[in-house]
Amino acid sequence: MVDKIIRIGTRSSELALWQANLVQKQLEAIQVKSEIVKIDSTGDFILNKPLYELGVVGVFTRNLDAALLNGTIDIAVHSLKDVPTVLPQGIVQAAVLKRANHNDILVFKDNCEFLSLENATIATGSLRRKAQWLNKFPSHTIVDLRGNVNTRLKKLEDNNWNGAIFAAAGLSRIKKLPENHVKLSWMLPAPAQGVIMIATLAENTFALEACHQLNDKETEICAGIERAFLNTLEGGCTAPIGALALIKEDENKVQEINFKGVLFSLDGKKKVEVNRLSKLDECQDLGKWCANEVLKNGGRRLLLDEGLKESFDYHIYSTKELSKPQQDLFLPNIKVTYSDFIRVKHNRLKPEIAKKTFQHVVFTSQNAVEAVLQNFAAADLNFTKIYCVGRRTKKLIEDRIGTVFHIEQSALKLAEYLLTQVKNEETVTFFCGDLRRDELPEILEKNNIELNEIEVYSTQDSATTLTETYDGLLFFSPSAIHNYLAANKASDILVFCIGETTAAEAKIHFKNVKSAKLPTVNHVIDLVNETFK
Repeated sequence: MVDKIIRIGTRSSELALWQANLVQKQLEAIQVKSEIVKIDSTGDFILNKPLYELGVVGVFTRNLDAALLNGTIDIAVHSLKDVPTVLPQGIVQAAVLKRANHNDILVFKDNCEFLSLENATIATGSLRRKAQWLNKFPSHTIVDLRGNVNTRLKKLEDNNWNGAIFAAAGLSRIKKLPENHVKLSWMLPAPAQGVIMIATLAENTFALEACHQLNDKETEICAGIERAFLNTLEGGCTAPIGALALIKEDENKVQEINFKGVLFSLDGKKKVEVNRLSKLDECQDLGKWCANEVLKNGGRRLLLDEGLKESFDYHIYSTKELSKPQQDLFLPNIKVTYSDFIRVKHNRLKPEIAKKTFQHVVFTSQNAVEAVLQNFAAADLNFTKIYCVGRRTKKLIEDRIGTVFHIEQSALKLAEYLLTQVKNEETVTFFCGDLRRDELPEILEKNNIELNEIEVYSTQDSATTLTETYDGLLFFSPSAIHNYLAANKASDILVFCIGETTAAEAKIHFKNVKSAKLPTVNHVIDLVNETFK
């Protein structure tokens, strides 16, 4: 029995706890200890609005994501259909359990005679279920229904509705499936419906290895295809999208994938479908291919007409994650997609650093400041004079450590300033990363100033291979350029850079390079807006 305990994060609803307990039992079966930690989500508390009106992606997963990232839990257990198709930076899918019943069901009051009547009232909080029901029963009325499974069953009982739509898997798992129900075999489920997913941090090797033993490969393949379909259509809770991939054997015992996908208008009157059969060993891009078929055959126009997809004149790619306020700074006709091309890992520093006095301390990045603070409390640091590069780094230092003696906008200029400040036999301590630039060390060493370099963080390549065509690229460091080129080819694309150092590196590889007037993210965005206005 392994002594290490995996903390399982879950919402506190009956269904969520059932799923977490199932994961706990499966971990116990492979001799891994665990404990359950309850963490509730925004979606559990806002019950007076349909899910699609909450305006956020991952409404049922966001709090568990935060708990993973801050170390409160080791793994998070989700219904995979609730999980955004793009996970937060640093979080990965560790496993999916064998899929349960993927169907939707209708729970009805007395009988199903209303199905043949012109007037009936059906409850659901799902746009997908609403659109498909109205497509089949256009004269029926749909009312909103939110809450956990027990809450929704109680609301159905207390209201004068004919029936309500549920996922069969959820009711079956907690043994609440009523006798008065009917399977909606004609209704395509949500992508990955009936699948339990385990998430963890990419760096948590113990949890990854343990959960990998719980993974069901067939479910992983089918759910992956369905979610790729959803992701390519750019639909979350705000578009009526159904998808189902099933693995079957043909007459020659060869495994193949049968995929069905559909996109509806909100009122259910319009739909674009796709049905594709593929050999199992040729299904890598099946979900994306089918989504593109839907878009090509009227889906793109349907999304635009329904207001579910915005029309953009320009599409920009940022090699750094942008905050929501930063994204909102772009002009309305500019769409921005992003991912971090550089991941930073803080190094473990020697304890004696907190015991020494450092006369001249240099920081050229926020990453270095955060890495030092990850190891030591600010009160334990004894820095006489702090020098830095960049206003954002200065603000972070003064917020968290103390006064900055001097700031420059480049490492080169800071090195030249240090030559005027550092006396003979004094040492400059440079807290840096593994990919630090050479200007500052070279100038100091050339002038016989002793330099003590302490590597406080390392950078890891996390570049994405871009499959779409973009009108511009945003770079915020030379390292991001190197990582981009490791996964993508240089092209004639317009490049926007945060400063001259990054721009100088970009000009080696790209023909069209622009540099922001000041080295801040906001000024890069201003430059993009000015270019494409």
